[in-house]
Amino acid sequence: MSQQCHTKESHEHHQRLAEKKFIEQYKAHHSFLRRTVKHLRIHYKRAIWRIVIQSSRLVKRCLDISLSLIAILLLLPVYIITALAIQLDAPGPVIFKQQRAGRFGKAFTMYKFRSMVVTAEHDKQALLASNESAAGVIFKMKQDPRITRVGRFIRKYSIDELPQLFNVLLGDMSLVGPRPPTLNEVAQYSLSDRKRLYVAPGITCIWQVSGRSEIDFAGQVKLDVAYIQSQSLWTDISILLKTIPAVLLGKGAY
Repeated sequence: MSQQCHTKESHEHHQRLAEKKFIEQYKAHHSFLRRTVKHLRIHYKRAIWRIVIQSSRLVKRCLDISLSLIAILLLLPVYIITALAIQLDAPGPVIFKQQRAGRFGKAFTMYKFRSMVVTAEHDKQALLASNESAAGVIFKMKQDPRITRVGRFIRKYSIDELPQLFNVLLGDMSLVGPRPPTLNEVAQYSLSDRKRLYVAPGITCIWQVSGRSEIDFAGQVKLDVAYIQSQSLWTDISILLKTIPAVLLGKGAY
């Protein structure tokens, strides 16, 4: 009788151990399945996000190319007249070339109609003490003596920026984005300021339709970062449409 009880208890003990082992295996298997499903969901969301981002960039690039080509063709007479005016007013190169920082700080050659005397870059050193930009990172001077008569006019109405349409075609710039800083300016950027370099620079941006040169550097960075965080096709179209009256009125430009 005692042996039968012992055999029964041993059998029940082995059964409990088997049940416990089964439950542990089930929990482990279930936990593995949950982790797998969770990882699959994360990878799926990342894949969808990449597709959305790449599609947005593709649409933005197509918009840049098509609108730039149309603008260049329509504004061809303006290009010719401006080039002649610059030559008559202050002989020298019609196009001013300068190294600027693009996306992630990559240097590229930016084009502008020359609005200053040929020795402008050399003369800048003597004017640094007269910089009217509070932050000191960018150089701004309302009555800059280096600006020519024609230069003052084309800067007021942003005609000097028109050659940058070719930068857009080359892929160095976009129609809408933070304005491209000089390499010297980037060298003075804080880590927070460098957020402006997360996207391709643009011909126009949100602060150019909100006050242009009247907005200080800190305000420009704040608006640029806000644009980067909320950029969309409709935002770009809205800024482009707002750029037209801002340029025609010439408010805040010098």
